[in-house]
Amino acid sequence: MWIADKWKDYEVIDTSRGEKLERWGDYLLVRPDPQVIWDTPRTHKGWKHPNGHYHRSKKGGGEWEFSGLPEQWTIQYKNLTFHLKPFSFKHTGLFPEQAVNWDWFSEKIRNAGRPVKVLNLFAYTGGATLAAAGAGASVTHVDASKGMVAWAKENAVSSGLKDAPIRWLVDDCVKFVEREIRRGNTYDAIIMDPPSYGRGPKGEIWKIEDNIHHLIQLCCQILSDRPLFFLLNSYTTGLAPAVLTYMLSVELGKFHGKVDSQEIGLPVTRTGLVLPCGASGRWESEKS
Repeated sequence: MWIADKWKDYEVIDTSRGEKLERWGDYLLVRPDPQVIWDTPRTHKGWKHPNGHYHRSKKGGGEWEFSGLPEQWTIQYKNLTFHLKPFSFKHTGLFPEQAVNWDWFSEKIRNAGRPVKVLNLFAYTGGATLAAAGAGASVTHVDASKGMVAWAKENAVSSGLKDAPIRWLVDDCVKFVEREIRRGNTYDAIIMDPPSYGRGPKGEIWKIEDNIHHLIQLCCQILSDRPLFFLLNSYTTGLAPAVLTYMLSVELGKFHGKVDSQEIGLPVTRTGLVLPCGASGRWESEKS
């Protein structure tokens, strides 16, 4: 498992009974987590007095309960600053476990010894975009949500990357890649963080099990002659790391690299164990 253990402003304090107790900067949140199926004693006082608690509804969805939580606040990861705010379906605007991938590809970009063009699909609030730009890459950031792209731009400004070479695009990711194929545009690296289920700007339906392999095939057509890396994330429990390895190995075989896929996770302070948070597949070139 790849573990995001370099955070200072974030931690999973404890997990129990379908929920996790987290520290986001100065604030404590309790949020549901489907992986937490164990029932352990809730001894930390934060369980009783969090600043925000997302209560799941048995009918689906849920709602937040707040106690002294601001509408928006920031946390830092190394040189990056992220705006956080609680919004629909338990989210805060950041997936902290992805920091382990940010560190991995940032090092590859810094050590490439050449300009690196990165395409970030399903780019959300820009964590991977800013990590790549901060490492020296030029980035094309694509997300179907106008609000998320605006949020990512705010994070870029806060991180001192307002003038970094980032293209911000509100678009359906599949249709964007298809147009890039027709245009003949290429990229040295691709980051793909698709949802399990989602909709494009015009209502296009996305289901990861049905669509992900085809999108990988399309993306291979816009890789440069010397691709550096390809990162694929999955939060869908049905897609084991070996499935990610298989897809990437089959489709990127001609580029002479290696593939490794693992679960990614976050350390839990109280128990010393690691909370699984999905899986990542990494293809990397054998040459820089």
